[in-house]
Amino acid sequence: MIQSMKRITMLCFTLLIMAAQARAGELNLSVAASLKEVINELSTSYTTKHPATIFIKNFGPSGTLAGQIENGAPADLFIAANNQWMDYLKEKNLVDGANAKTFAWNSLVFAGTTTKKIASMIDLLKLEKIAIGSPKSVPAGEYAMAAMTKAGIAEKLSGKLIMAKDVRECLMYAELGEVDGGFVYRTDAMLAQKAKLLFVVPQKLYPRVTYPMALTVKAAKNEEAKAFYLFLQGAEAKSVLKKYGFELK
Repeated sequence: MIQSMKRITMLCFTLLIMAAQARAGELNLSVAASLKEVINELSTSYTTKHPATIFIKNFGPSGTLAGQIENGAPADLFIAANNQWMDYLKEKNLVDGANAKTFAWNSLVFAGTTTKKIASMIDLLKLEKIAIGSPKSVPAGEYAMAAMTKAGIAEKLSGKLIMAKDVRECLMYAELGEVDGGFVYRTDAMLAQKAKLLFVVPQKLYPRVTYPMALTVKAAKNEEAKAFYLFLQGAEAKSVLKKYGFELK
């Protein structure tokens, strides 16, 4: 009986060790939706060289991801689509701000399936429905609102805006023809099957689309997290970013 109890105890102890080791190899990534293809490709590549590393990926609007991290959601790496939400987590001492890096840059464009001639911001007044990411949580939506406001057409378009949960939903609305077009990133427009890039939003109308990345404070002490973070700054990551149309300077 005593021997049986000892064996059971040892088995339980072994299972606990194995579970701890499995958790130790997990990396939780909270990443802006527009980087989905890039991170999927890079994490797959990384896993072939580091098979013990398991990625749990959470893609979505930067504001929503920041809120989840603030509320205790597991996260080792955060990549946002603007500096605002990274700064928000820095102020909360939730990310390792001292070692934060810029991962890439992007451009805002307008894409759609409309047959009307749309070649500039002022032409948007001809349209009936325009998709935009919710500016409160979606950086692409915030950039778009800034551009419309500076172009002097925000008020005239307010009744035509269809809010989307993230930039990929904007693209989906445009692809399906549920709207005349939508504000998306240039990299999203490159993935479109039906929607066409109608014009590039002039850079002077909005802040440059920036993707800052940082480890969370807890992950900054994790060697596996630091290794992947370093990998994202290397030549392979830059090559993949360039392939998907992201800007590196």
